[in-house]
Amino acid sequence: MTDAPSGFEPEGARKGRWVLSFLARRVLGIILTLLGMTLIAFLLTHVVPGDAARAAAGPEANAETVERIRTDMGLDQPMMRQYFVYMSRLFHGDLGRSIATRRPVLVDVTTKLPASVELAAFSVLLWLPLGFLVGVYCAVRAGGWSDLINRLLSTAGVAMPIFWLALLIQLALGHVFPIASRIDVTLSVPHYTGFYLIDGVLSGSATAILSALAHLVLPALTLSIVSIARIGRMTRSCVLEVLNQDYVRTARAKGVRERTVIVRHALRNALIPVTTVVGLQFGDLIAYMFLVETVFAWPGIGRYGVNAIVNLDYPAIIGTVLTTSTIYAVINLGVDVLYVGINPRIRY
Repeated sequence: MTDAPSGFEPEGARKGRWVLSFLARRVLGIILTLLGMTLIAFLLTHVVPGDAARAAAGPEANAETVERIRTDMGLDQPMMRQYFVYMSRLFHGDLGRSIATRRPVLVDVTTKLPASVELAAFSVLLWLPLGFLVGVYCAVRAGGWSDLINRLLSTAGVAMPIFWLALLIQLALGHVFPIASRIDVTLSVPHYTGFYLIDGVLSGSATAILSALAHLVLPALTLSIVSIARIGRMTRSCVLEVLNQDYVRTARAKGVRERTVIVRHALRNALIPVTTVVGLQFGDLIAYMFLVETVFAWPGIGRYGVNAIVNLDYPAIIGTVLTTSTIYAVINLGVDVLYVGINPRIRY
């Protein structure tokens, strides 16, 4: 066996080095994006009309009390100095103290986040497979009545405002499923993880599990309808494009079963552009959470952020923006890695 020529790099080592470089670039981009988000959120919360010191002191406080609170909060300092002080605290894990709840924002966020994650995960389990199924079904039966009806419904789902859709679902199904909160007020679930479904399983309470599932149905359905419409439309277009390719016609001419043609040839190649849309849909999902949680009185990070805006709770606003931005950035990183796995040509 001859030795490898000098300067030759094995294929495995080259791919490993490329993956590490790819991840390093993406992580650096995430860090820079989050730093930019903190600056934008900080500036916006300090230029909008309103007085954080007055909001913290309350409407009955006199001018002396307001000025003392302003000094304690550092609001009497120049804006850039306030930003640098905030960033120094942020690097130590301190998001500040909420004006409304009087608690550290980090405690509020970690308390509210499980509710939002549970709702988002449940909705993803609905819209991700259903979106693919609807898209493939419409592509296979393109031009038929079912395809036409699905396209009309998809267009309506994409065009419909999410808050209006939530109200319609409440009116239509509110007599069947609960329209507010996470669980029946008469039930008490041990707080192991903050996820009521998991806590219900860990506590062995079937009643709590069923109640948590029932409360998830309507808000998750609201979040899923728009996503199903968008993923379905994109999947249909991509599958139709692939079905018209020469290699698909060749596979059919060789007698390959239609199911194999759809799954192994059409859907697999259509996943490449659809994956990008799925990643963008996660960003829309985070944005929709603020409206859906408010309509359904869901005690998650979205409703917490809305209440912070109403109460001019600047530390809570910035904490919410930073948390949701971090989640979105991490999800985008996962989608980028998945995209490379689906389409190995990117490595070359």
